[in-house]
Amino acid sequence: MTEKFKVDGFHHVAYRCKDAKETVDFYRDVLGMKFQLAIAEDHVPSTGAYDPYMHIFLEAGNGNVLAFFELPEQPDMDRDRNTPAWVQHIAIKLNSMQELLDAKAHIESHGIDVLGPTNHGIFKSIYFFDPNGHRLELAANTGTPEQMASLREVAPEMLEEWHTTKKAPRHAAWLHEKIKNDE
Repeated sequence: MTEKFKVDGFHHVAYRCKDAKETVDFYRDVLGMKFQLAIAEDHVPSTGAYDPYMHIFLEAGNGNVLAFFELPEQPDMDRDRNTPAWVQHIAIKLNSMQELLDAKAHIESHGIDVLGPTNHGIFKSIYFFDPNGHRLELAANTGTPEQMASLREVAPEMLEEWHTTKKAPRHAAWLHEKIKNDE
């Protein structure tokens, strides 16, 4: 870690969208995010290249901002076909299991298919897709401080073992047993 600066959270995380208005409507009406601002230019500020865009920003709580670019003159957006659809996703934190269940009912009331809740041992989550095909996860923590401390403690050893073997380490096997027992 450098001594010259300290990372203080995300300013924003940006993805591409098919339609900026449809995206704002979805995140505002389905997930309750506040539409903060929009920036539109014909030239990219960092490169000077001509590439008209609409850049929208949505407030996700606690100073977190989710942003999207609509790029009407680029080829249609697509996803990384070499990565399974379940891997790339945006995970959004909720404060309780009740909020998670309430969110699931609300999202389904908009005609959206929702998977879950899925038990991950230290949190439970639901999954669905936004109008752009981005997979979204809403998650509520269920782990105890002791469980989280245990996982943080073994993380370096797990990473090193994975790096060497590319096989799932068993340092936190208790987590999978907990999931099995909770079901």
